[in-house]
Amino acid sequence: MTDFLSPKERSERMARIKGSNTRPEIALRKVLHRLGMRYRLHGSGLPGKPDLVFPRYKTVVFVHGCFWHRHSNCSITTTPKTNTAFWVEKFEKNVARDEKNISLLKEAGWRVFVIWECEVGSARKAEATGERLAGLIRSYRDNIL
Repeated sequence: MTDFLSPKERSERMARIKGSNTRPEIALRKVLHRLGMRYRLHGSGLPGKPDLVFPRYKTVVFVHGCFWHRHSNCSITTTPKTNTAFWVEKFEKNVARDEKNISLLKEAGWRVFVIWECEVGSARKAEATGERLAGLIRSYRDNIL
């Protein structure tokens, strides 16, 4: 199937895709904040600029889009039918970069969590995922003290 958009229209559409403050990220942030979890946004000094940084718990959270970061066995993770070689290479680079950043963070002593877009796709899912994540983050601090 060919692309139904012109190259200019496709470029404009792709330029509108945000890298931060996405709907899944905001949904998770709202739940965590309501649960009393305090965090910093987009840790610019850390590898990969994690979406949420919990310095108190030495924990970071990435909220990954299933499509861009290739969530296994997820219906959102599709491969475009046109220019497939380009997309496969792009996705492979994204995944390799994610793995490298996670490895660097762990080597520096950070705990890393990855939350997928499909895990916070509805209010109910966001609530459940946020509660589970808050429990995991807090349990680490409780184990240290």
